[in-house]
Amino acid sequence: MDAANAAAAVTAACTAAGVLAALAAAAGLIARHQRRARRRAEARGDALAERLLDLEAEHEQLGRTAVTDPLTGIWNYRYLQLALEREISRAVRARRPLALLLVDLDGFRRVNEAAGHQQGNAVLRDLAQRLGLEIRQADILGRFGGEEFLAILPETDLDGAAHVAERLCWTVRNHPVGAGVEGIEPQPRPGRRGVLTASIGVAVLPDHGSHAVPLLRAADRALAEAKEAGGDGWRDALPESPEDVKQSEEVSEVPEENPSRNAQFTETPASR
Repeated sequence: MDAANAAAAVTAACTAAGVLAALAAAAGLIARHQRRARRRAEARGDALAERLLDLEAEHEQLGRTAVTDPLTGIWNYRYLQLALEREISRAVRARRPLALLLVDLDGFRRVNEAAGHQQGNAVLRDLAQRLGLEIRQADILGRFGGEEFLAILPETDLDGAAHVAERLCWTVRNHPVGAGVEGIEPQPRPGRRGVLTASIGVAVLPDHGSHAVPLLRAADRALAEAKEAGGDGWRDALPESPEDVKQSEEVSEVPEENPSRNAQFTETPASR
């Protein structure tokens, strides 16, 4: 009887050990599966996070491309519309001045005719970057259309705008545009104009208007006066007329399109 009991006890012990061993093996297997699942989940999470960063970068790039002129790399006409409305609103609320400089390149057609459009595009691109270096980081420079540029200068009165206009004229006047081009002088001689000069029309808020349309019209009139005077200089617009005041009350937005200019075709640091 004792032998039978002992045998039964041994059998029970072996069975219990076997069950415990099986349970331990199962627990180990489950743990391994859990670790693998965790690693796979972490890898998927890392991949998703990386993809999200890529999508954010692509979105930012697309947004930048939509408002950047593809030829010159500065702001395009669409961005100028938005920026002008924004800066005018800020200036009106704070009762601070705001200046617009409408810049046109005199003689650019001659460069295209003598050197070809490819060289002309290179000159335009280089000039856009050089002009950007002559304004402050808070200022905005964009391509208004063709060989015209628009500079928006917050917190700037007529005296400040005049200083900037003089610098921009000097930059264009001294650009070595004709290097390597037959029939075009590569660098202006002392006392002589270069191939390219700039005519600039200046308008200031509130003297010339308090909305985008009258300000741009005033700058355009001043630009025409600068060109009629022979170019290579700037003019400021006459004060806002009663008719302009009436138009300012009726129109407060820049037109969606600029029919008088080809608008298909940075904010950069400098001290005032």
